[in-house]
Amino acid sequence: MMRYARLLPLFLLIGCAAAPGTRPRGASASPEMATDRFRVRAERILDDTPLIDGHNDIWDAMKDRRWGVADVDLTQPRPELHTDLPRLRAGRVGAQFWSAYVSTAYTGPEALRQALANIEAVRQLVARYEELEPARTADDIARIHRSGRIASLIGMEGGHTIESSLANLRTFHDLGVSYLTLTHAATTDWADAATDAPRHGGLSPFGEEVVREMNRLGMFVDLSHVSPETMHDALRVTRAPVIFSHSSARAVTDNPRNVPDDVLRLLPRNGGVVMVTFVPQFVSSAVGAWNARRDSVTAAARAAGPDSAGVELRFREWAAANPSPRATLSDVADHIDHIRRVIGSDYIGIGADFDGITSTPVGLENVSTYPALFAELARRGYSDQELRKIAGLNLLRAMRRMESVARGR
Repeated sequence: MMRYARLLPLFLLIGCAAAPGTRPRGASASPEMATDRFRVRAERILDDTPLIDGHNDIWDAMKDRRWGVADVDLTQPRPELHTDLPRLRAGRVGAQFWSAYVSTAYTGPEALRQALANIEAVRQLVARYEELEPARTADDIARIHRSGRIASLIGMEGGHTIESSLANLRTFHDLGVSYLTLTHAATTDWADAATDAPRHGGLSPFGEEVVREMNRLGMFVDLSHVSPETMHDALRVTRAPVIFSHSSARAVTDNPRNVPDDVLRLLPRNGGVVMVTFVPQFVSSAVGAWNARRDSVTAAARAAGPDSAGVELRFREWAAANPSPRATLSDVADHIDHIRRVIGSDYIGIGADFDGITSTPVGLENVSTYPALFAELARRGYSDQELRKIAGLNLLRAMRRMESVARGR
């Protein structure tokens, strides 16, 4: 099951769709409202500049359906997924970090085993399609994009997978992993997570060693999922730019997974990139508030002692009277606007998290929709160069600097 619904019974997902006849929030800024010239301009820019997405969970979505790499043909439309090759093309995707996610339910040697299996599966997935080509460097991304293929990189989501071993971290790098997300949902033995009780006040001394070793290897330190204290510690220790592979702005949506303004203000000195995500509860306060109410209603129903059928009935009754709001493309653009206001457009990227979420913002339903977001940014007054930076030039600049640090320069 996709991670942002991983712990919920199936009936809790009923409210993800908008109520029939409800006008979505932000509809005035939907893709249809962007004029043709903004769309044409966005597509022209994305044809020339590699759109680099920081986080896609297609392998996890395939595993949830008990599919192996060879069980699905991504050259054909796959409406049950957010991702397939025709829609990647329509979305002008030039490079994709494919996630090798491991749940924090796995610990110790089993977490490592799962990580190695997922890395191998992503490698096989990329090798299966001639449209995809493995990439390790910024120059690889630029070259592959010029060739007409989609540069493919691996992101390891969850620092628990290294089993507190720098040797395992080096193995991941040798296998092609380009970033490590220091935590996932749970605090590790060496780093505090955003959504778990802190144990270290940020990074432990070993956690600082992990960051230094990633600098030496030439791996991005990914600060999505970590606590603000861990963000501060990592930015203090690192000599290379960091990334947030799929996070948004906490000042816009107060979710612990988002980046606070005090951390944003540290990025210009570091040169890092916040890759703004499309996860509905991370970009819409209304969705976040609805989710909190849903959880409260469910907890109260369970506390009353009914069986699972009774809990489901109570939730259905509540959801019918309280339909879920929807995040929108406009909400995502608002997060980009905020980061631009705080630190400028040089530190923004895109990290949608397609196929890791059970619902998507209106207007950003799958990987074909990136041009709609860039058309909206153009409508809001972003220059061509700003759009190019957000699409991929910012990430390429950060990656080149990270590579330079690894070479000792």
